[in-house]
Amino acid sequence: MEKNLEKKYGLPTAIAMVVGVVIGSGVFFKADDVLTLTNGNLILALLAWGLGAFSMIFGALVFAEFAQRIEKSNGIVDYSEMAYGKRFGYLVGWFKAVLYFTPLSAILCWITSKYTLILLGSDNPSNSPTTWALAFFYLVAIYSLNYFSPILAGKLQVSSTIIKLIPLSLVALVGTVSGLINHVTIDNFSSAVSSIGSSGGTLANAVVATAFAYEGWITAVTINSEIKDSKRNLPKALVWGAFIVFVVYVMYFLGVASVLPTSEIIAQGDGAITTATTQLFGSVASTVLTVFVIISCLGTLNGLVLSSIRIPYSLAIRNQGPFPKKMALVNPKSGIPMYSAIFSALLTLTYTILWHASINETFGRYIGLDEIPIVLIYALYIFLYIWYIRTFDDLSFSKRYVVPVCAIMGALVIVYGGITNPSIGLYLLVSIAVLGLGLLFYRDEKK
Repeated sequence: MEKNLEKKYGLPTAIAMVVGVVIGSGVFFKADDVLTLTNGNLILALLAWGLGAFSMIFGALVFAEFAQRIEKSNGIVDYSEMAYGKRFGYLVGWFKAVLYFTPLSAILCWITSKYTLILLGSDNPSNSPTTWALAFFYLVAIYSLNYFSPILAGKLQVSSTIIKLIPLSLVALVGTVSGLINHVTIDNFSSAVSSIGSSGGTLANAVVATAFAYEGWITAVTINSEIKDSKRNLPKALVWGAFIVFVVYVMYFLGVASVLPTSEIIAQGDGAITTATTQLFGSVASTVLTVFVIISCLGTLNGLVLSSIRIPYSLAIRNQGPFPKKMALVNPKSGIPMYSAIFSALLTLTYTILWHASINETFGRYIGLDEIPIVLIYALYIFLYIWYIRTFDDLSFSKRYVVPVCAIMGALVIVYGGITNPSIGLYLLVSIAVLGLGLLFYRDEKK
């Protein structure tokens, strides 16, 4: 057993980590939510998508600068440790391992299973025994793929990202052209211009909705020690990946809004995309679209799992976390930390069981496991952005101040979204309790 991870991933895989994790199943069904929150105003909805991208694009620019200067074993842990000390860096890594990647991986297993059963014509795709059995299968399959064949997992990340961009690009291009020919686009914009003064109050909520859709761009930094020429390629991946996601989101949204009147999109809800694709490409489109959604979900799941496996390892090489000597061991054949992978897989399985209990209200209420990490993780980003401003005094004015201030504004939008959640007290309590548990495994080197 070794203790070092080899350089095995190129720039395409790093870009695919950003694009592939951010663009999951939600992008296919966000159009109606944003339009509903802007009272059907297309101009305000497009503005919301642009403002929502602030947290991602400017955050990516800040982390790109981090990536050029700091490289050890895991980007977010390395940057946090450099900024505020070893204990803070450890808690960030512990939080990412226990409350971020693994619960999101569990939910993606369930979502992928659900859409697979929808494709097969299931009557109860959300909560049948088959759904959970298939979710377990996806969990085992993706973790096994990442452990036994990380190169193949990297290729899956790239290929699934390319595949999921196909339907989005087709809807964007064909929908927009069709809308211009049929005057649907012009009618929607004309209606938006006439009503823009009466619906501005809902813009903030729409921005919050889009900001959550952009979450996930940070995952690429978890493999920085395995990216070839990381200090050159990782910054490129963050910036280009964020830009690609932003363009795809806006163009796809405009494509959907060019096929149907905004009022009809709101009325049909999540079914609007099926109506739009059927109108554009024929009756088989909904089935084909479901296949693309499944591939999209698998790509997101693969990126989350790829990241989750590295976090316990990054703590272990610092002699931190549970069983650090074991967690730091790397299998020489696969080049992956075996015990770190097992630890993450077991945590994901635990969260899958908890997600099942939440949906069935086993404990008396529904608990959104996907919402727990949002507030604290973006609060963390704000601290890193402030450290960036204080520390990197060799940068130009725009790079040192304008970029991180815009990133802070974008992060505050997401924090605001979390604070307005009625269950924020419970989420914070759980998060603080998990961080407290993590301190039991922290080793003070001075002592």
